[in-house]
Amino acid sequence: MKIYISFLLLFLTGLGVVSAQGPKYDLTFRPEKYTRQTVQVGGETLTVRAYENVVYVEHPLDTSLQKLNIYVPEAYFEGKAVHGYTAATAPIFFPNRVGGYAPAQPANLRPGPRDGGKPSAVLVALANGYVVASAGARGRTTQDQAHVYIGKAPAALVDLKAAIRYLKFNDKNMPGDAAKIISNGTSAGGAMSTLLGATGNSNDYASYLETLGAADATDDIFAVSAYCPIINLDHADMAYEWQFAGIHTYKRRGPPDANKPAAESELTAGQIDVSNELKVLFPAYLNQLKLKNEQGQLLTLDANGEGTFKELVKSYVVASAQRAFDRGVDMSPFPWITISGGKVTQLDFAAYLKYLGRLKTPPAFDALDLATPENQLFGNGAVDRRHFTDYGATHGSSGTMRAETVVVKMMNPMDYVGKPGATTATHWRIRHGAKDSDTSLAISLMFATLLRNNGIQVDYALPWAVTHSGDYDLDELTAWIDQICR
Repeated sequence: MKIYISFLLLFLTGLGVVSAQGPKYDLTFRPEKYTRQTVQVGGETLTVRAYENVVYVEHPLDTSLQKLNIYVPEAYFEGKAVHGYTAATAPIFFPNRVGGYAPAQPANLRPGPRDGGKPSAVLVALANGYVVASAGARGRTTQDQAHVYIGKAPAALVDLKAAIRYLKFNDKNMPGDAAKIISNGTSAGGAMSTLLGATGNSNDYASYLETLGAADATDDIFAVSAYCPIINLDHADMAYEWQFAGIHTYKRRGPPDANKPAAESELTAGQIDVSNELKVLFPAYLNQLKLKNEQGQLLTLDANGEGTFKELVKSYVVASAQRAFDRGVDMSPFPWITISGGKVTQLDFAAYLKYLGRLKTPPAFDALDLATPENQLFGNGAVDRRHFTDYGATHGSSGTMRAETVVVKMMNPMDYVGKPGATTATHWRIRHGAKDSDTSLAISLMFATLLRNNGIQVDYALPWAVTHSGDYDLDELTAWIDQICR
């Protein structure tokens, strides 16, 4: 019995349901505890007050991660306006730095490797008059001092929700309008951003938040910016093979080296069989969603993967090519695009998919050998890696554990939009690069369509020739934020 109880406590600790309560942190924002920092943005000098390393829960499990960096333009403390915003009306930009579902530090004022020498999203947001609040979060490899995993799903999302609650709890004590929080993230961070927007105030996360001692406030947000979100993980394998089945060459990832392009490899016969088995599962999933296009037409696929949903995917690629052509992009390297009279009139979709290229072997996310970051995400306090799909659990190594259904649900925003008990963000901006093959184009488009079918505003696009990346169109992003906030 003692062994069983010890294992149970270990398991629940990994989920964040129980914890050893350490020192209790005060969740009151202290406006006097700041440093003044000066940065250069677009050739101009910007002075901000920096409130860094602010612990956002009463009972943190890891204070090196569960902390906020908050930055406020100094002008707001002088009674001045910035780009039409004041201390009371400025939106709060909430970027996360989650990548690969790994532990994440909060963003700061220093440009990072993702920024490519350009001003970061944080600096651009501050220059535009926003208050910036960025939270760190536990990740799939986070362990406590006893080497118990404490960052498995849904820990990162719970942490970000707790940070949102901190901001709302302290709304009267700090500059910025906590009724206008805009999340932003890329890849797994894009997934976190969508989950924040879809799962607001859901009771599914209440016990986790209570255990951490999250502030007594709501955690719904105003708007979502998500770049290439890696979401709908329990159906992402079948969507990937619906898109790439028949393409048996893939580019194997390796250490980044500008002088060594990714090596091409061939799928094995067994992997091709897996691809074909997963591909035929996708139409049934898509069809049961009963999604509709803007004309009210039902989006479906037949047993061969053809139908109105595929035509919708193609239409977004065509629209992306048209925007690129209108900007003066040379389209001659893309012979599978037909342009006549200044209009993109035809797309050879099969040729486009070959250009896009397969990146991952099947199953792309719930690997049969449990080798993916997502398998590690769905571990628990005692078990590092688990399956999280029907196919993975059935075809994977015998004896491997499977993540609980409710935990898988808590990591899929599709399961919350339009459902009772969750508050969905009002405004959405989703970008998935037209040269991004980290997940299927179907994944983000299904989600955007679901939002629209529930009467929610979505700015959705596939930027031409853009690979798996984010924050590449900050001028457009801030223009969108200004449009919805003013």
